[in-house]
Amino acid sequence: MATERKFVTENIKRVQLKEYMMKQLNRAGFGGLDIQRTPMGTRVTLITERPGLVIGRRGAAIQALTKAIEEDFKFNNPQIEVQQVDNPSLNAQIMAEKLASALERGWHFRRAGHSIVKRIMDSGAKGCQVILSGKLTGQRHRTEKFREGHIKYCGDPKIKWMREGFAAAKLKPGIIGVKVWIMDPDARLPDEVIIKVAPTVSQELLEAGSPGKLSTKEELSISAAGEAKTDEPADVVPDEAAAPSDEGEPTEKGDVEEADSEAKPDEEPKKED
Repeated sequence: MATERKFVTENIKRVQLKEYMMKQLNRAGFGGLDIQRTPMGTRVTLITERPGLVIGRRGAAIQALTKAIEEDFKFNNPQIEVQQVDNPSLNAQIMAEKLASALERGWHFRRAGHSIVKRIMDSGAKGCQVILSGKLTGQRHRTEKFREGHIKYCGDPKIKWMREGFAAAKLKPGIIGVKVWIMDPDARLPDEVIIKVAPTVSQELLEAGSPGKLSTKEELSISAAGEAKTDEPADVVPDEAAAPSDEGEPTEKGDVEEADSEAKPDEEPKKED
């Protein structure tokens, strides 16, 4: 049981550190947290929308965070690294905090939910779902969902491609929970099948002994040329003028000589004196 308790204690410390960072980096746009153990200590990677607010003037803010992580959460030699989010509209945690902030400023929950979904889908996401739960319009708790695109709830696609974010909006009637699910733009679902056509080799290249790949236009031109050749008549009938007649007309030199010999009578041989 010692090993199991060690894993549970470690994960509790990570969750507590994440909640602490969400409170401290609310203005900087907290987008996620990654903790890795290294031989030199513990590497803490913070993903934020505005890294300048995390670092502070001359690094004062990041030094205070490092000291708090080491003393309050008992991490060994923590080293904080700050990364900026490439596209904040595709980060589920940042979008959840923005939606919670909009609700606290007095936005109607339907308007805020639809605007967040539209912003996420316009950024290129394959799917988005926003869940608001709490006292939205009255004293009774209820849940509202805003969904667009593809959403996966289980299986490998959900683990691999779905990004989740959570925030809480503190209003006078009570706390409203905000959950945002975003499907990655590069997600490839199991039902997306890509069919690849095998390249063909032309007959002319095979006869020449140099097989290769042809483009589609070349293949079409070769096939059209073959069809044109097959359309031509195989036997060409010669003209009657060029054909030899059956009446024995001379057509060659030998035939001309024979005809002349037949036309002249036999001459008597000359008598010698």
